[in-house]
Amino acid sequence: MHTGGFAKWTRRFEDERERRRALGDPDWGQRAALHPAVWASVQRFQVGEDGDGANLVGKADQAGDPDYGQAVRLFVAEEQNHARLLARLLAAGGMPTLTGHWSDTVFVRLRRLMGLRLELLVLMIAEVVALRYYRVLRDGTDDSLTADVAGRILSDEQRHVPFHCERLHASLAELPRAMRRPVMTMWRLLLFAASLVVAADHGPALRQLGIRRVQFVADVMASSHAVVSAVLMPRPDEWTSAG
Repeated sequence: MHTGGFAKWTRRFEDERERRRALGDPDWGQRAALHPAVWASVQRFQVGEDGDGANLVGKADQAGDPDYGQAVRLFVAEEQNHARLLARLLAAGGMPTLTGHWSDTVFVRLRRLMGLRLELLVLMIAEVVALRYYRVLRDGTDDSLTADVAGRILSDEQRHVPFHCERLHASLAELPRAMRRPVMTMWRLLLFAASLVVAADHGPALRQLGIRRVQFVADVMASSHAVVSAVLMPRPDEWTSAG
């Protein structure tokens, strides 16, 4: 499959890596103070951000475009950095990390059973939910360290989504035209189901952060329209997150 054009994404990820190095880490000397329900929620998201990404990297390499493979490696490194930032945030609040969570296990197993196209569709569900979650975490807390960490992760996720949109655009272009929109309709149904699960599982934390479960789900689904358009339209890189 032809996946040309991803050299620009490699440059963007590399530029962001250099910007992070120049910026440095948040001030971990601060103490973080959050409601217990929010801490529990952060612990679960930290598990979801962790992982070596070897399965995704392997499938990306098989796609036959070295630029895309390198961009995926840099994407995985950013996800690992998110896990590190959340682990440090938890430590700043005297909270441990979790060794696992059922929701992450389900997502990982689903992704590993599939080819690259379907794995990215499942991954995009997690990414779109994460866009709304980290915005809520950033804006809904008066803890400055938490807001800083959530803002950094949100900024990365806003780049990750169009990156995956561009790859999915190329992938769906190989399908008959009549199949493309139904595929994305099914994706939105799966996203709806996943957002309901997240809203139920993280409901107490969302309430503490100032958003109701129903509103969280509605916001996730509203943002999905732009994602679908980005995957289906000729220039998905023009997509920007309203998250």
